[in-house]
Amino acid sequence: MPPRVPRTSRPTPFLIAYGGADFGEVVSTGERITEGDYDSWYTEWTATADRVSDEAEKALAAGHRISARDGFLRASNYYRSAEFFLHGHPCDPRHDHAYDRSVACFKAAAALYTPVIEPVEIPYEDTTLPGYFYRADDSGAPRPTLIMHNGFDGTAEELHFFGAMAAVERGYNVLAFDGPGMPGPRHHQGLVFRPDWENVITPVVDFAETLPEIDNSRIALIGLSMGGVLAPRAAAFEHRLAALIAVDGLYDLGQIAVRNVPGTREEAERLLRAASAPELDAAFEQAMTSDPIARWAINHGMYVMGVDTPRAFSASYLDYTLADGIAERIQCPTLVCDAEEDMFFKGRPEQLYDHLTCPKTFMAFTTEEGAGAHCHPGAMRLSIARIYDWLDDTLGSAA
Repeated sequence: MPPRVPRTSRPTPFLIAYGGADFGEVVSTGERITEGDYDSWYTEWTATADRVSDEAEKALAAGHRISARDGFLRASNYYRSAEFFLHGHPCDPRHDHAYDRSVACFKAAAALYTPVIEPVEIPYEDTTLPGYFYRADDSGAPRPTLIMHNGFDGTAEELHFFGAMAAVERGYNVLAFDGPGMPGPRHHQGLVFRPDWENVITPVVDFAETLPEIDNSRIALIGLSMGGVLAPRAAAFEHRLAALIAVDGLYDLGQIAVRNVPGTREEAERLLRAASAPELDAAFEQAMTSDPIARWAINHGMYVMGVDTPRAFSASYLDYTLADGIAERIQCPTLVCDAEEDMFFKGRPEQLYDHLTCPKTFMAFTTEEGAGAHCHPGAMRLSIARIYDWLDDTLGSAA
C-alpha cells in the first residue's frame, strides 16, 4: 500500500461563514454531480459559477455594489471548486479557464470594498508572486499586519474566507499571497514548491516593509494546512517576524510519506528515492485506480511538486521537515493549532510544539465544538476568534 497522501482542501460549503458560498447553491450543485466523475464536477460547478457571476454583473451594472460584491465572491469560490480535480491534466484548457475566472471574479469583488482590496505583485527572484493587500482603514497609520499563505492546494483568494477579512475586522492589515507551488505561480509561471520557505517569506517581508501602512515591528505570519510546516520553516530563519501561527502545526511531512512504506524510516526513504521500485509504483497506481480522491491528491501532488511519478511526489515530502534543529531556531511567539480528528496530521502539531524553544502556545480544537476537522472549517467563527484573540494578546490589540 502506498503512503496515504494528505489532501488539504477545504470543502466549499465551509466557506459560507465569510461569504464564500450559499448553502442552497452548494446543495443544488452537489445534487447534479455524478459521484466520482471529475468532468461532471467541473461542469456543474462551472454552471453555478457562471450563473452567479452573471447575476453579479447585472447587479453591478444596476448600481447594486454590495449585491455585486457578494455574488462575485461566491462565483470566485465556485470557479475555484470547478478546476479543483483537473490537475492531473494541467494542459486541459478548462484548468486555466476556471482558475482565471476565479481570480477575475475575486478582483471584481475586491474593487468593491472600502478600502479596496488591492492586488499586488511581490518581487521574488526574477519574477513576482501574486497577492492582495487589505488595509484596515484609510487613515494611512501604520498597523500590525498579518502575512498569510495557504498550503498544498489552497489559493490566495480563498484566504479571504479563511481569515483575511476576519483580521481586517479586528484592525489588522493583511498581505495574502501565493508562493511557489501555489495556484497563481504554478498556473502562470510554472513555479513549484520548495522546502526552503524562508527564501519565499523573506522577499514578502521585504515588500511589506515598503508599505507605509505597515508597522514593521508587528508583522505576523500564518500558514494554513501544509503551510503549517512552511511558515515555521520560514520563521526559523526570518527573525523580523513578531509572531507565528501554524494552522495546523506540522513538524515533518516526511513522516506522512513513509508511514505506510515497509521497513524503517531509512529503508522507506531509500525505497521512495530508488531508481526503481516496481511494487511500490504498482501500489500507487492501484490506489489511484480505486479511489478518485487518492487519484486527485497524487495527481495534484505531482503537479505542484513538479515531478512525473506518484513515488517521486511522495519522496518530495521527505524534504519538508523542521528536524535537525530547525524548529528550535524559531524565536518569535508561536501558536500551534491542533484538530482533534485531523485525518491528515493527527499528532503532528504536538510534535512541533514539543520541539519549540520560543514562547509558545498550543491550541486544541475539538469535534464537540464542530472544529475537530483539519483546519477547523466547520467552526470558522470560533476558530478564528480564538486564534486572533491570541494574536491580539501577543502583539497588542490592533483595534
